[in-house]
Amino acid sequence: MTLRTLHLMAVIVLGAVVLGTTPLPGWSPPWVAGAVVVSGLAMLTLDLYVDRLHLRTVAGLAALGKVGLVVVLALWPGPFTFWTVVVLSSVVSHAPAVFRHRVLIPLKGRPPHR
Repeated sequence: MTLRTLHLMAVIVLGAVVLGTTPLPGWSPPWVAGAVVVSGLAMLTLDLYVDRLHLRTVAGLAALGKVGLVVVLALWPGPFTFWTVVVLSSVVSHAPAVFRHRVLIPLKGRPPHR
């Protein structure tokens, strides 16, 4: 819960910086995006600890996509990429569990559904 809260705070600050507020000294888009990536990877690590197949699911693949988009955002800050990350996050995290946890990349010899 604490990690997710810190992650959301970093996303909010990143959005504020990308969308044009004057950041505090040292709070550049790359630095804040780094905080988002580190906290996001920490949450992804916990998800993988609980379920080693997580990266084969819709939620796991979306998480990897979001990490990639935030890296792009660090290099080329812009509102379109920021809002893409927000929409992707919102859609996947609020989708029904049967969708979020659907296995898209099955293990060899196993059916795609759990």
